[in-house]
Amino acid sequence: MKDYYTIGEDKLGENSKIPLEIMDTEDDMYHDMAWAMFDAIKENNEKGKNTVFICPVGPVGQYKRFVRIVNKYRLNLNNLYIFNMDEYLNDDMTMIDMDNPLSFKGFMYRELYGKIDEELNVPEDHRFFPEPGKEKEIYEKIQELGGVDICFGGVGINGHVAFNEPPEESENIIDQEFRNIGTRILKISRETRTINAAGALGGAIQSLPKWCITIGMKEILSAKKIRLYMFRDWHRAVVRRAIYGDVTAKFPVSFLQEHDDAKITISRYVARKPY
Repeated sequence: MKDYYTIGEDKLGENSKIPLEIMDTEDDMYHDMAWAMFDAIKENNEKGKNTVFICPVGPVGQYKRFVRIVNKYRLNLNNLYIFNMDEYLNDDMTMIDMDNPLSFKGFMYRELYGKIDEELNVPEDHRFFPEPGKEKEIYEKIQELGGVDICFGGVGINGHVAFNEPPEESENIIDQEFRNIGTRILKISRETRTINAAGALGGAIQSLPKWCITIGMKEILSAKKIRLYMFRDWHRAVVRRAIYGDVTAKFPVSFLQEHDDAKITISRYVARKPY
């Protein structure tokens, strides 16, 4: 057993290689994330600057809170650019339909863009999704905009951020190469398909896509700030390895240990020892 798995709630975060914040509840985390988005946009609006985010669909609870405060306080999102992290693909490497309940693009249009008051909304051409055949365009557009202000996200059970799965044992890739991988199509690991099917499809793993397209570690690590959130029961082990384990492509979130402004926020029950 790794020593970091034995660290209790009262000591978690001490000598952490990635700054850690513990909030009382999952709901507190969603409010924190919504306000972090709001405040960054407001500050840049006041300076006459664009705001650029990389955003996940998972976690998702922040979006309804963000919608509410944007509409209430009339925050103008016309200068906001959002790059979605990833999307599921069909077996023929095409995007799954937006009407599919698993579609991340469909979720964003229903739960974010479809609920912001029209005059405040993110312009259509400021909404970016990774697409097969257009992989290089993501990083090029990010650079054109001056970089990503904040990359928001969650963490998978095997340490993936977005769908940046750890390399299989048969893959010959060194850590530096993995850091520099950009947007690409890849096969989803068995671990990720299992945990995602349990969470989204009631365990129907045969119905979960086998392929995805994802923004790469190159885009994520280039962000000026990275803010990740963990709230699942199994995140108790994941967060400990992330903040105390070795930096390795075998656990991609560990690369945040080398970032200048990264932070992980967890809910209180995630601070409990795994076992």
